[in-house]
Amino acid sequence: MDNRNILWLAFALLMGVMITLDLRLSRKSREITVRDSLTWTMVWFVLAMLFNAGVYHYLGRRQAVEFFTGYVIEKSLSVDNLFVFIMIFSYFRVERLYQPKILKWGIIGALVMRGLFIFLGVELLNVFSWMMYLFGVILMITAVKMAFGGEDKIEPEKNLLVRAARRLYPVVPHIRNDRFFIMKAGIRHATPLFLTLLVVESSDVIFAVDSIPAIFAVTRDPFIVYSSNVFAIMGLRALFFLLSGAMGLFDYLKFGIALILAYVGFKMLVADFWHIPTYVSLGVILGILAISVFMSMTLKKKVKKVKKVKGEA
Repeated sequence: MDNRNILWLAFALLMGVMITLDLRLSRKSREITVRDSLTWTMVWFVLAMLFNAGVYHYLGRRQAVEFFTGYVIEKSLSVDNLFVFIMIFSYFRVERLYQPKILKWGIIGALVMRGLFIFLGVELLNVFSWMMYLFGVILMITAVKMAFGGEDKIEPEKNLLVRAARRLYPVVPHIRNDRFFIMKAGIRHATPLFLTLLVVESSDVIFAVDSIPAIFAVTRDPFIVYSSNVFAIMGLRALFFLLSGAMGLFDYLKFGIALILAYVGFKMLVADFWHIPTYVSLGVILGILAISVFMSMTLKKKVKKVKKVKGEA
């Protein structure tokens, strides 16, 4: 067995164990505390770094840097996804008690969809090299829309999956427990939680259109792309509950994420005649994130201080 197969096996075993553990621990719906969120966020980060140490040992320094860069890209883009999840839960009036279950199954569905997208993307790039330019243009357009397109709008009733579900099943109007389906008068009814899950899953398809091409700018190695992507999104649920109450503190993070997408798109467009080393891209991405978080926190404090002074005056 060669080194890459050893890593694939280790990755599959680790994910299998962690997903099984998660399913056992979350059989009953319960509200996730900030302490739980912080603990699991750290657990997934430590696991990702330990796995990357294995990548470094078996595959080398370049692949380890690519893994970490892909992880940072996906993690930063995931933060923008959290804003969308908040709006989806607000639309369907899903209590925090039931949100972990939806995110759990949403993430499991994302693992399957991301795998299909990644391996399809790799094959397309291998056959049609010009696809890299198309991905670059898509990222640049997305960056502009994210920075200047205004607030996102959630319109679940126009969602194709929601409309199909409503045709297949009658839907009860209110959330009564954590079940996706209930029997009523001998007829299976869908609940608003099931519709919420469908919107979350379809939203991830849109997110994947941004994040997966972005990692292709770093590497076309399907193992590095998929494993870094999975480690990033597996910690997304814990990160959601850790940051959901503090989203207002990161006003400029959206612009930072847009700038990251623009940089990655630019890197794709110039790749054939200007090679930008992965460690340079990693530094640029980390720098943009640090500056956007710093600006969000410092400018927010200044605005509050000015408002306070005006109020006292």
